[in-house]
Amino acid sequence: SDLSSGINAEWPLRPGDTMPKSKRDKVVPLTVTKKKSYDTKKELVSEIQECCDKYAHIFLIEVHNERNNLLKEIRESWKHSRLFLGRNKVMAFSLGRTVETEYKKDLHKLAKALVRKRGLLFTNEKVEDVKDWFKSHKQFCYARSGSIATETVVLPDGPLDFPHSMEPQLRQLGLPTRLKDGVIVLDQEHTVCTAGKVLNTQQAVILKHLGNCMAEFQIELMSHWSNDVFTVLSESNSAMEINEPDSEDDDVIEDVNEN
Repeated sequence: SDLSSGINAEWPLRPGDTMPKSKRDKVVPLTVTKKKSYDTKKELVSEIQECCDKYAHIFLIEVHNERNNLLKEIRESWKHSRLFLGRNKVMAFSLGRTVETEYKKDLHKLAKALVRKRGLLFTNEKVEDVKDWFKSHKQFCYARSGSIATETVVLPDGPLDFPHSMEPQLRQLGLPTRLKDGVIVLDQEHTVCTAGKVLNTQQAVILKHLGNCMAEFQIELMSHWSNDVFTVLSESNSAMEINEPDSEDDDVIEDVNEN
C-alpha cells in the first residue's frame, strides 16, 4: 500500500537490521538484585550487633493490631533508642540462634522467640520507665478483616443515623436497608458481629461506619535482656522456635558468616 511504501521509503530496513530498543526495556541481572539484598542484610546484622554493644537493655516486643501511623508515633517518641521490626530471621541470626553462635550470653533466647509481629527495642532507659511508658501508651482503633470481635453488635430495626446517600453502600454491605422519606431505614434487626468470632471485610467496614473501635493498638514487652541476663516479662512469651530460613536467607547468612 501507499502507507507501507511510504514507511519503507523513510526507514528502509535491510536484512539483519533491527528496530531500536526502548530505553525502558532495561534488563537487570539477577546477580545485581541478589548483591543488593545481601548488602542490606549484612548491614542489618552489623547494626544489631553494634546496638548490642551500645545499649544496656534489649526488649523483645510484640505489636498488636499494627497501624502504620501509630507505629510512626512510637518510633518518633523513641528516637533516642533503636527499634527494629521485620526481617526476623536476619535479626535472629544477628543475635545468634544457639548457645554456640550467640553474640552475647543468653541472646539466643531472644532470637528463638523472634516470630510473627515481634521485634527488638534497644535502649538505655530504665527498665521500669520503659514498662510504664508502654503500659500507658495504648490506643483503640478500627478492627480489620480477620480480627476477633470483642463484643456482639446488634442494630435494631428502624431509622439509621447515616446520610441518605450511603443507603446503596450499606445495602451492599449486607444490611437490609431502604430509603423512606429521605431517611435510611433498617427493615429488621441485624447482627453485625458476634463476640469471639472472626470479622469479615463487610463487618469491619460496618463497624467503622458505626464508629466502633473494637481493636486496640499496643506494643507488649515480652522479655528483657541486660548484662548477659535474660528475663521473661510476659506469660505469652512462649519459647517458640523460629522457622527454618528459606534458601535465599540461608545463602545470605552463609555469606555474612564467611566475611
